[in-house]
Formats: sequence, C-alpha cells, structure tokens
Amino acid sequence: MKNALWSFDELVAAAGGVADGAPQKLISGFSIDSRGLSLGEVFVALKDQRDGHEFVPAAFANGASAALVSNDYKRQAGDGALIRVADTLRGLEAIGRAARARLSPDARVIAVTGSAGKTGTKEMLRACLSPLGTTHSSDKSFNNHWGVPLTLARMPAATRFGVFEIGMNHSGEITPLSQMVRPHVAIITTVEAVHLAQFASVTEIAEAKAEIFAGVEPGGVAVLNRDNPHFDLLARRAQERGARISSFGHHAEADVRCTSLRLEADGSDVTAQASGQEISYRVAIPGAHIAQNSLAVLAAVGAAGADAAEAIQALGAVTPPAGRGTRTELTSAGGRILLIDESYNANPASMRAALAVLGTVPRAQYSRRIAVLGDMLELGAEGPALHADMKEAVDAAGADLVFACGPLMEHLYHALPEARRGAWAA
Repeated sequence: MKNALWSFDELVAAAGGVADGAPQKLISGFSIDSRGLSLGEVFVALKDQRDGHEFVPAAFANGASAALVSNDYKRQAGDGALIRVADTLRGLEAIGRAARARLSPDARVIAVTGSAGKTGTKEMLRACLSPLGTTHSSDKSFNNHWGVPLTLARMPAATRFGVFEIGMNHSGEITPLSQMVRPHVAIITTVEAVHLAQFASVTEIAEAKAEIFAGVEPGGVAVLNRDNPHFDLLARRAQERGARISSFGHHAEADVRCTSLRLEADGSDVTAQASGQEISYRVAIPGAHIAQNSLAVLAAVGAAGADAAEAIQALGAVTPPAGRGTRTELTSAGGRILLIDESYNANPASMRAALAVLGTVPRAQYSRRIAVLGDMLELGAEGPALHADMKEAVDAAGADLVFACGPLMEHLYHALPEARRGAWAA
C-alpha cells in the first residue's frame, strides 16, 4: 500500500487493536462523520451525542476503507474491515500519538491556543509554511479532545510542519492534548475574559492556557503576547517547563515588535523588528487583532527554523476562515451591501475586534453600518455587564443600527439610544 496514509497492519498496531477482516481500499484518512466521509477513510465510531456505531454500515456504504469500533460491536451486513479496541476514543488517541512519533526528527510541530484568534493564527501559519514543505494542520476548529487526535491521525509521515489548534473551556483540558501533540513551538495568542462561567478569574484562564507548555519538546519555544497583562505569568510557566520565550506585540521589549501599522478596510501593512531585522509585509485580512497575531506567526515561523522574512509574505494572499470575517457582496434595489460574517463564535475580545473591523469599512462605498449581534456565552455572572459594556465598541465602530438577539444581548440593546435600536428578539 505504497500511497496509503497508513498500512492496515500499522494502523491496527498503533490503535492497540485487533483486526477483523482486511480492507479493500487504500487508507486515505479518518472521519467521525459517516455522511461526509471520503473514499478510503477509516470511520471512527465515537460515542458522543449519538453512538457512532449506529453509522458503521453507512460509513462502509459511503466508501470507508475500515472502521475503528469497540470490541463488543456486532458486525453488520455490508461491513468491511474492522479494528476492534476497548474504547474508540482511546484508540484514536493512540493512533494520534503514533502519528506524532513517526515524524522525522527534522519536522517541526507548532501548537496554538488562546482566548481568541486560534483558528486565524493557525491558518496564517499554514499559508506561510506550506510553500516551504509538506504542511499539515487541523481542519476547521478541530481543537478539542477528539479533534486533536483526529488531526494527528490524519498527519502524513512525511510532514515537514504540523500546525495544531488546541482549545479548552475547563481547566485540565489542554494538558493531555499538548502532551499528545508534543509541540516544538507553543503559541498563546492572548488571554481574555472568556469561559468565566467555569473560571473564578482571568488569571485562572491564563493558568489553563499555560497548560500548553506541558507537552513542549526539550529546547522548545513559547511564543507569547508581550502586550497581554498575563505575559509574566505565562512566561514563568513556560520557563518552568524549560521553554525559551519569544514575545510579540507593540511592547518596547517584545522580541518581535511592531514598529509601524497601517490599518485599512481590506488589510493591514505591518513593519516589525525581529532578531535585529526590519521586516515589512501585508496581511490581506483586515483588523488590528489579525495584524497582532501575524506577529505571533512571524515569531513562530522563525522559531520553527524557517526564513520568517520570506515566509511571512504569504499573508498578502491569505483569506479568513469561514465565519471569521469572510465577506460577501450582495446587491439590492438600494445599492450594494457588504456582508461581513463573524458568526462562528464570540467572546468580548473577538466581538470588539469584529466591531472595530466594521468601523474601517469606508462610508463612501457603504453608507450605513449595521451590526447584527447574538449572545456571547459562558460568561457566568459577568455576562449581563459584559454585554452592556459592548456599547463602547459599537459607538467606536460608528454602527448606525444594531439588531440583537438573546437574553444577554438585550442588555446591550437597551443601553443604546432608541434611534440606533433596530430590533431585539429572544
């Protein structure tokens, strides 16, 4: 099976499983969704909201090469090769660890976490590293207890650069994922007031984010936001794990320091000092927060041993991930409408950043600015106040009209003058 992602025997051994049958197709990847499965992928029957074992026959009907199933799964008509394990999630994790272990010693792995900007930073890293060698990174936001091992399992042995997003909403979630990924470079984009329903303070959130250093390889690098008030705490935690610090931001002491920033409606022009070198580049996605995270990318690419000044030029053609600032132009009887889609998720930091981008859209092209805002969740007792406080960002963006939905966003809606209230719905 020369061109397979895994040979079947390798995969059975990696999972610590028992083979039941032999595949008729090359193993091309892994899927946990029988509906979106591609030809040759191994279907992993996870038990979540539904038991994935119910969909094993459908996975084979859709072209699966094999299925990772529990020992007690009863073979159905039409089933192909099975890999039986005691627990399918643990089996997937074992495959992920084996995929990481088979990388060349020259390969470099980067992990990204933070309260906001993880996926955008991961995509910028992918854009910068892909021209330099085989680059593997997570699809969408596969950053949780099943997304990370799934992404690892899909990683080709010949990968030169691996880029992994790691998320959390509870303490203790990042540690096992970082230990699975074993990054050479670990980025924390920022620490903000998110998931406050699960944490007593933002300092506790910082401690949870610092868990990413648990798996950093010896001699690894922690890329940290020098402008964030939790920098000192994060730097201590990284150094306790033996990591070297590479900081980024506008701070005078940042290792990768922004010296010039021009924000425009369609992107940003950035000049930075890094390792005594002045580097200028353009980021094709608008927003000060995107420009800030591009400095983290610059630091991480350099830490991974690549020519950062050359690689960063790829950001001039980068596009935003779905639901994170994608733009669609619509036509109406009254003229053109620019729809900016920031619908993926929201917390106070990301919503302020999105509103700031709205404020850069030139009125000469689009005369009105309308914000359509939904609830920000997991904020605990602070939720009502954090929503009402968003008025400042709405004002700064020059939003002419606000449409709001959800019981929390009602607090912002009523904080606005009546003339700027579009409508509110539960």
